[in-house]
Amino acid sequence: MKKLNILVVEDDPNLGTLLSEYLVAKGHNTTLRINGQEGLEAYAKGQFDFLILDVMMPIKDGFTLAKEIRAIDQEVPILFLTAKSMKEDTLEGFNAGADDYMTKPFSMEELLARINAITRRLKGEDDERDKGIYAIGNVQFNFNKQLLEMPDDRTQKLTTKESELLKLLCTANNGILERQHALNAVWGDDNYFNGRSMDVYITKLRKYFKTYPEIEIANVHGKGFKLLVHEG
Repeated sequence: MKKLNILVVEDDPNLGTLLSEYLVAKGHNTTLRINGQEGLEAYAKGQFDFLILDVMMPIKDGFTLAKEIRAIDQEVPILFLTAKSMKEDTLEGFNAGADDYMTKPFSMEELLARINAITRRLKGEDDERDKGIYAIGNVQFNFNKQLLEMPDDRTQKLTTKESELLKLLCTANNGILERQHALNAVWGDDNYFNGRSMDVYITKLRKYFKTYPEIEIANVHGKGFKLLVHEG
């Protein structure tokens, strides 16, 4: 595992210090900030490979901070720390651009394992995406072959528009696929009739994943869609 430059934004000084010292002991560089505004300023000045953000912070909360970072950087991995475990908070975290989240209290060993797993996955996805291959949970999407390869050895052939739409969802990098962007990219026009057609295609894609409840194509009201893979 290569040395990572990790930004930790946590308003609890005891936890923040403990996190930083643990990650340094495991061979990583860490920068600690105590609120969202300081976190944003540190991010703007540094080069970070991984972000660990507390959700409930003064001045600027973790969700707001993540959204502001995602507006300029779709790639850097983000892991949220939260004292809440409600599904709504989890979905809000993913909508803000999270790659993962952990509910307090948690073990440092599990945190490190999550960091390693996310980093390996993203590196693997970068390598595979050069070949047009995307991992969606346990389902593999081969864009070039227009094929979904299921873990039970079933396959699902996709139409050209289904493939193009699913690729846009995959490459949104945990962000929102905006309706207008998808319509212009796949249909070449964002008129009303193409919008209705796209909704039909989204419904068809959802049906392909219906036996895999961990995979969700969620509506983001007033904006578009988001591809989510929930922890099992």
